[in-house]
Amino acid sequence: MFGLGWSEMMIVGIVAILLFGKRLPEVARSLGGSYREFRKGLHEIQSQIHIDEREIEARARAEYQSEIDDRERPTAPKFEPPKSEPTEV
Repeated sequence: MFGLGWSEMMIVGIVAILLFGKRLPEVARSLGGSYREFRKGLHEIQSQIHIDEREIEARARAEYQSEIDDRERPTAPKFEPPKSEPTEV
């Protein structure tokens, strides 16, 4: 966790006990709740960004498709039968 070894974790624990004493469980609970709320907010932001990305991609696909549909498609000339029977010359 955070690249700390056992000795560093022991020092952090001792300092926390010295600073907070009997209030340590309350402080830890409060920090845990704050961390949980932070993660929840971060997750909401990330999901909103993914939703926005999908909307942008969908719009881009729709615009590309409309450009393809708007292009003139090559067509063969329409066949018109002769108006009269061919005559021999």
